[in-house]
Amino acid sequence: MSTGTSHPGRDRRVIVVWMVTSVALFLVMVTLGILMRLAQGDVMAITPQTFYALMTMHGLGMAGTLFSAGIAMVWYVAARHARPSRLAMWIAWALFLAGGLALLAATLIGKFAAGWYTLYPLPFLKATWPGWSTGLTIVSLMAMGVGWLVALLDILRALAVEHGIARMFAWDRFGAGAGREAAPAGVLIGAVCAVAGVLGTIVGAASLMMYLFQWFAPATQFDPLLLKNSMFMFGHTIVNVAMYCGIGVVYELMPGFTGRPWKVTKTVAVAWNATLAFILFAYFHHLYMDFAQPVTLHVIGQIASYSSAVPATAVTVFGLGGQLHRSGLRWSFVPAAFTLGILGWVLGGITAVVDSTIAVNLVFHNTLWVPAHFHTYFLVGFVLLLFGFVHHLLGSRAERLAKSGLVVMLTGGYLFVLMFFLGGLWSVPRRFASYQAIPYPDLVAHATSFAAWGAAGGSLFLLGVLLYAASLVTGRQPAPDSEG
Repeated sequence: MSTGTSHPGRDRRVIVVWMVTSVALFLVMVTLGILMRLAQGDVMAITPQTFYALMTMHGLGMAGTLFSAGIAMVWYVAARHARPSRLAMWIAWALFLAGGLALLAATLIGKFAAGWYTLYPLPFLKATWPGWSTGLTIVSLMAMGVGWLVALLDILRALAVEHGIARMFAWDRFGAGAGREAAPAGVLIGAVCAVAGVLGTIVGAASLMMYLFQWFAPATQFDPLLLKNSMFMFGHTIVNVAMYCGIGVVYELMPGFTGRPWKVTKTVAVAWNATLAFILFAYFHHLYMDFAQPVTLHVIGQIASYSSAVPATAVTVFGLGGQLHRSGLRWSFVPAAFTLGILGWVLGGITAVVDSTIAVNLVFHNTLWVPAHFHTYFLVGFVLLLFGFVHHLLGSRAERLAKSGLVVMLTGGYLFVLMFFLGGLWSVPRRFASYQAIPYPDLVAHATSFAAWGAAGGSLFLLGVLLYAASLVTGRQPAPDSEG
C-alpha cells in the first residue's frame, strides 16, 4: 500500500499556498461581518444597499473560502495515503482565487446584493445593482465550482486507485475483508466529503447555468421553488462538508499526539456512510416556511437533519474521548485547537438540530438563532480545526503566542455568537440592515445592544487571529510531513 506521494515537500507547498489564500480571504470576510454588526448596533452608518452587498460577499465569500480550505485539508490527508495530482490542485487554486477576486469586485464595486444563497429570482428582480455585477457573480461562482470539482474528482480518483471503492468507504468492514486492516479513518471521511462535495457542486453548477441563461436572455423564466431547492441543496451541502473536512484532519493527525490509532470500526463505518446518505437531503429544513413545498419533503428534512448529524457527531466525540483519556497528551496548540474545535462543532450542531425541528423552526426560522448556530460551528468550530492544521503544517514552535491567540479567539468568538443566540431568543429578525424601523422600542434596544456587543466580540476574535498569525511567522520551522 502506498504511504502517499513521492514528493511530500511539493505537496506541502501546494497546501501552504491554499492555506495562505484561504486565511487571507477569511480575514477579509471577518472584517465585513464586524462592519455589518457595527452598522446594526448604530455604531457606524452604512446604507442599506452597501449593507446587503457586504452581507452577500460575507456569506458567499466565507462559505466558498472555508469549503476551499476544507478541500485542501482533505487533499493533504489523501496525499498521505494515495497519489492525488498536484497539477489538479494548482488548477483548482487558480480558479478559486480568480472566482474569489471576481466576487469581491461584483459585490464591493458592483454592489450585487441578492444574499449569500442568491435565491431565484432575486438576482433579476428589480435589482438596484448593474447587470454586469449579476453576470460576474454567476461566472465567479461557476469558476470556483469548476475548481472544486477538479480537486474533489481527482481526490476520489486517487483514493479509488490506491484503496478501491469498497475499502475507501469502509464497506469491507462487513464482508470477507473484515479481518484485514481497514483504510485509515482520514481516507473514509475524505471519500465521504469528496462525494458529497461533488454532488452538491454539480447541483449548484446546474442551477447557475440556468441563472446565466436568464442573464443572457432576460425573458427566460424558471421554476422558483425548484431553483430554491437546488441552491439550498448546493449551499447547505458544501458548508456541512467543509466542517467534515476539518473533522477528517482531526482523525488523521490527533493519533500523532496521543500515540493511539483512531480505528475504523463497523460503528464508525456505518456512522460516516449514514452521514453521506442523509446530508444530501437535510437541506429540506431550510424550506419549512415554503407552503408550496410538499409536506413529505418537510418530514424528510427533519429526519435527514437528525440522521446526518447524530451518527458522525457521536462516533467523533466518543472517539476523541478514547484518544484523550489517560493518553498523557501534552496540550500543545494543535491538540488544544482540535479539541476545542470539536466542542464548537458539537455546540453549533446541537443548536442547528434544534432549529431543524419543525415545531421549533416555526418560531426561530427568521430570527438571529439561524446565523447563531452556523457561526458557532464555523467560527469556534471549523476555524479552530483549520488553524490547528495550519499550525501543524507550518511547524510553528511559538506555542505561548499561539495559545494566547487561541484564548483571545475563544473569548471573542463566544461573545460574538452569544449575541446572536440572545437575539434569536428575543426574536430579533435576521437580514435587517437596521433595527430602527421595527415598531417595538424594547426589541430595538435589545437588538442594537446585541449587535454592538457582537461587533466587540468579533473584533476581539480578529485580534486573536492576528496573534495566532504572528505565532506562525515568529515560530515557523520546517516540519516533516510524517510528524504528529
